[in-house]
Amino acid sequence: MIGLIGKKVGMTRVFNNKGLAIPVTVIELGPNQIMDLRTVERNGYVATCLGFGQRRDKLVRKPQQGHYKKLGLMAPKVEQEVREMLLDGARIGDSLKCDLFKPGDQVHVTGTSKGRGFAGVIKRHRFNTQTATHGTHEFFRHGGAIGAHTFPGRVWPGLKMPGQMGNETVTVRNLTVVRIDTDANLIMVKGAVPGPNKGLVLVRK
Repeated sequence: MIGLIGKKVGMTRVFNNKGLAIPVTVIELGPNQIMDLRTVERNGYVATCLGFGQRRDKLVRKPQQGHYKKLGLMAPKVEQEVREMLLDGARIGDSLKCDLFKPGDQVHVTGTSKGRGFAGVIKRHRFNTQTATHGTHEFFRHGGAIGAHTFPGRVWPGLKMPGQMGNETVTVRNLTVVRIDTDANLIMVKGAVPGPNKGLVLVRK
């Protein structure tokens, strides 16, 4: 598996050879720095630890400063490991760019969805509103009855009810890479990806 950490730039559209408009999401993918290499002998599993961006010095704690200084690296803004990723000849400190991907690749994009706060069932679960006439007065956006019959005499776990909406990890699978700009470290994937603009995402092949 190959993965890189990036930042969502926004959405736009591109045109293919037939003149059809394709909606794409632009992602600033990399450069990522290899912070550590996990091996079966040392860690019990295989993974590559990647760093994206650069953290200000005053935000780095002294134990971390010593750790990164020992490795000869700058403290990244974001650090995350990608399981089952081990590139041939890769070393700690190497820089990885978006040229690991190519147009036509299928990728999974993981990000944190936009937080909507506490939401009712109409917005959160797309329930229909109750009728606005014929005797309905106080309750127009309620979820209706939530109980069962005498048996089981309780509310079933997992019932769709009001609550926190969004702000959770979401993975959109099998998006197609449309274009790549290696000079600007940009990658364009067909469709939408979770999160707001400037939100962090993980793109995996």
